[in-house]
Amino acid sequence: MKPASFDYVRPKTVAEASVALGRKGVNTAAIAGGQSLIPMLNLRVAFADLLVDLSRLDDLKVVTRSPDSIWIGALTTHAAIEDGKVPDLFNGLLKRVAGQISYRAVRNHGTIGGSVALADPAADWPCCLIALGATVRVVGRNGVRVQPVSEFVRGQYETTLSAGDIVMGFDVPTPSVPTRWGFSKVARKSGAFAQSIAIATALGRSGRVNVVLGAAGPKPRALRTVAEELEGGKSGDELRPAIEADLAQVAPGADDYQKRMHTATVLRAIRDMRTQ
Repeated sequence: MKPASFDYVRPKTVAEASVALGRKGVNTAAIAGGQSLIPMLNLRVAFADLLVDLSRLDDLKVVTRSPDSIWIGALTTHAAIEDGKVPDLFNGLLKRVAGQISYRAVRNHGTIGGSVALADPAADWPCCLIALGATVRVVGRNGVRVQPVSEFVRGQYETTLSAGDIVMGFDVPTPSVPTRWGFSKVARKSGAFAQSIAIATALGRSGRVNVVLGAAGPKPRALRTVAEELEGGKSGDELRPAIEADLAQVAPGADDYQKRMHTATVLRAIRDMRTQ
């Protein structure tokens, strides 16, 4: 199939893009890499009167490192992160996550900002950025706002973006000590959408632990009981009751198969973290 007809503009500045996206009475959509939007338009599960192409906005491609954080511009591609063009102070976690997204052809064009803005429950970057405590910076008609990615993603394909808003990029806090991490992902085949994603992070050997589960509900969610048990020294099968308790909160509609799958995904991520 082919998409329904639409108009197309390519703004030269972020301000112009914001004005175009905020046009009243017009169904607008921002496009960058287009790896999710174009198939959705072709299948006519998404519609737009106007596509606003952000791909030439250099302000959204900036990647910088400061003493406190790494700034990753929204138009940074998965491939750029996979290839090490973004400082990875998390012992390779960013590269690992980027390298597991779909296929290289998709990673060459798909962007981190597009992934988070789409808010697909099966997407990798929202899960990863939430685990790392990242914040998102959004610019729009009401100025600039910064909020945790965990709050920005509100649900399935739902964010706090409003008309005229543009994701500028993400601030990822620099860890004070080396980060240990584990990553596990279940998909029916290589490159397919995930059925379960788990990321576990820990600061050093005794620091704060985060465990985040994605593709289990409308949005990635932190498994707080599991994290507390890990900080208390539990491991392996000792964590199963905590995982069950957290799943009851983050994926209450999961069937027996899904519960087993998510439990296995979380345990693999934790096991990988403990071996680093």
